[in-house]
Amino acid sequence: METKQNLKQSFQAALLIGIGIMAAVDEIIFHQVLGWHHFYDKATPEIGLLTDGILHAAELVAIVAGFFMLSDVRRRQALVPLRAWAGFFVGAGGFQLFDGLIDHKVLRLHQIRYQVDILPYDIAWNVSALVLLIIGGLLWSRSRSAVHPVAD
Repeated sequence: METKQNLKQSFQAALLIGIGIMAAVDEIIFHQVLGWHHFYDKATPEIGLLTDGILHAAELVAIVAGFFMLSDVRRRQALVPLRAWAGFFVGAGGFQLFDGLIDHKVLRLHQIRYQVDILPYDIAWNVSALVLLIIGGLLWSRSRSAVHPVAD
């Protein structure tokens, strides 16, 4: 049954997974494979690696916690898949946008790349975040219209 509690729990579980997955994509691709930046670039390379490790640990906690929550919702046969997918995309896009605006521009913890024209990278980074958020919003809206009158 699609209760408000089931909708909320389905969304929250997948939100955590989305945040963790997008953090993992950033960490693995941009920090490790391409080596474009570390989470914190204003110190020594050792501190950069340490902050990457902390980010990696946090993303794993988010993914594992999200899957435990999702498993519990599913075990209770309360999973609302469309709402869960909305949570996943909102989580992924939210992380991406937070990283692009707050970490990169406000706090200046790191930039996507150095010694290049950063504008195209910033645009691609933040537009991809907005696309993910729009997908999440559309799924959220679709899940609202697909839900029958919701019990409390």
